[in-house]
Amino acid sequence: LHTTVRSLKKTGTEHWWLERHLKDPFVKATKRQHYRCRSAFKLLEIDDKFHILRPGLSVLDCGAAPGAWSQVAVERVNALGTDPAVPTGFVLGVDLLRISPLEGAVLVSEADVADPGTLRTIQSLLPAEKVDVILSDMAPNATGIKELDHQKLINLCLGLLSLSRRILKPKGVMLCKFWDGHESRLLQNRLKEQFQDVRTIKPLASRKESAESYYLARLYKGK
Repeated sequence: LHTTVRSLKKTGTEHWWLERHLKDPFVKATKRQHYRCRSAFKLLEIDDKFHILRPGLSVLDCGAAPGAWSQVAVERVNALGTDPAVPTGFVLGVDLLRISPLEGAVLVSEADVADPGTLRTIQSLLPAEKVDVILSDMAPNATGIKELDHQKLINLCLGLLSLSRRILKPKGVMLCKFWDGHESRLLQNRLKEQFQDVRTIKPLASRKESAESYYLARLYKGK
């Protein structure tokens, strides 16, 4: 952050961004609780309400960098075996970017989750070749063209839905970020074909001006 601050030009927009960032309660909580970024609180909020992460579950975290969602998953599924009274879970994080090592998680960096080779790697690393939960906070590199960026993210989510047919256990869960737009309903309908319960969530940690929301799809119908 200090490097970023020094490099910023003194424009009104940048002053506004910096002031908002420094006042953001989730940014402060991120530092206090040692999460890698504020997005951890989006997953924490969703999980506190819907209990999608439980001890003993296997989790695939797509678009994992810098690793905040994997941190939450490691805690919630007991991947470190910290609590001997409950089952030990498993967390696998994948991203196109490099992910710094995280205790309790297996990480695959610089890998495209849509690539068949990456799928084979994922399956080889999973304890039972399938997972209970697929998490996705993925986002494409933004072009600044709202509809184009929206379409790219929807395509990423549709790719994950296709992936779920190979690696998601029956009654499993998929949580994916999307940006609101004309294709959102298409994704929602595709999810409803594969899951018994699909709902839209806008966590408090998502900034009000952001177009992002999440689809939480539960009770996967696949075999």
